[in-house]
Amino acid sequence: MIEIFKALSDETRLRILSLLWDGEMCVCEIEKCLNLTQSNASRHLTALKKAGFLSYVKQAQWAYYKLNEEFLSQNRGLCEYLGERLKKLESYETDCSNRQKCKREDMCK
Repeated sequence: MIEIFKALSDETRLRILSLLWDGEMCVCEIEKCLNLTQSNASRHLTALKKAGFLSYVKQAQWAYYKLNEEFLSQNRGLCEYLGERLKKLESYETDCSNRQKCKREDMCK
């Protein structure tokens, strides 16, 4: 439980969760959407993985992250709360717009 609350205590990690709420993303897309360096993105993604929020798959040199379905089902109340509250972050609209741009660019092909 401590790891979960540690993961939720950082705005950047909340922003990453809000991006992934709409589906899988490559690390490079997350970096671009949130204007993060590779090392910062990696640090935040590691914290979210450690807490159980995320799962990922590697395809060639790309790593694709998504919300961990098992975690979502085991923590339904928390995830329902997050699903509502993440949309109220100040950065939410801008981050969603950036996500759509990254998806249209198809950066990871």
